[in-house]
Amino acid sequence: MSTPILAPVRTDARMDSPSRRFLRDFFGSRIAAAGAVVLLLIILAALFAPLISPQNPYDLQHLDILDSRLEPGTTAADGHMTYLLGTDDQGRDMLSAILYGVRISVTVGAVSTAIALAIGLTLGLLAGYAGGRIDALIMRIADIQLAFPSILIALILLALTGRGVDKIIIALAAVQWAYYARTARSTALVERKKEYVEAARALGLSPLRIVFRHLLPNCMPPLIVIAALQVASAISLEATLSFLGLGLPITEPSLGLLISNGFQYLLSGRYWISFYPGIALLVTVVAINLVADRLRDVLNPRLQTQ
Repeated sequence: MSTPILAPVRTDARMDSPSRRFLRDFFGSRIAAAGAVVLLLIILAALFAPLISPQNPYDLQHLDILDSRLEPGTTAADGHMTYLLGTDDQGRDMLSAILYGVRISVTVGAVSTAIALAIGLTLGLLAGYAGGRIDALIMRIADIQLAFPSILIALILLALTGRGVDKIIIALAAVQWAYYARTARSTALVERKKEYVEAARALGLSPLRIVFRHLLPNCMPPLIVIAALQVASAISLEATLSFLGLGLPITEPSLGLLISNGFQYLLSGRYWISFYPGIALLVTVVAINLVADRLRDVLNPRLQTQ
């Protein structure tokens, strides 16, 4: 009796690698995949805005006041270009202004979130691991800050420091760090009671090594989700501050300032000055939120739909 020959089982470690599994789970949702594609296009447009924009909206020497408030599709007075999305009251090409505005808004949101994440993560891990008076002090400061509206704190900081990209990044980072600190602290409180932390202590590892080599990787998943959501929140808050005239200077308009510039013309029929920047802001925030929601489901298996 012949022995059946079994086909060899292919074992490819790369097929089960964490990165492949993450991508497979993430792109399992068509809505999240569409959001990721839109977000990628927005980031590329922001990065290459100087190359793809028909006009540099920050170069005042090349702006013609005769081209102000032109309707979409109108040709410039000298015939050198067509304004696909019209112009604003300064004669800026709205398409170019939106591309540059998205660049500023995304940069401000991403940089401020990264700074806030670094500060909040460090303080939260320190509070959760050390405990005692250090924990109480850091958490009470975070509680006091969270008791005030974010926009109020940002308004006070900008009133004290002035306008500018660096100033608004500092203000946004200052109002965000408490969210990361509380999340990192709660996660660290759970992780420090587990066996691998006790084993690290028994081996005589330093507290800094235990915190950043062992606690940190296990605290990152929820913080990544919060960071993704806070990028959208930071962009919205920056747009609000710029709309109120307290964000970026008029020479470097973000999406919020572009919306503010056209607000007074909405009832006069010149809708495009505010409408198209508003659509760009809406699409950016929605795309980020879709990606963040999917990240929450993928990084927390208990929330995944069966």
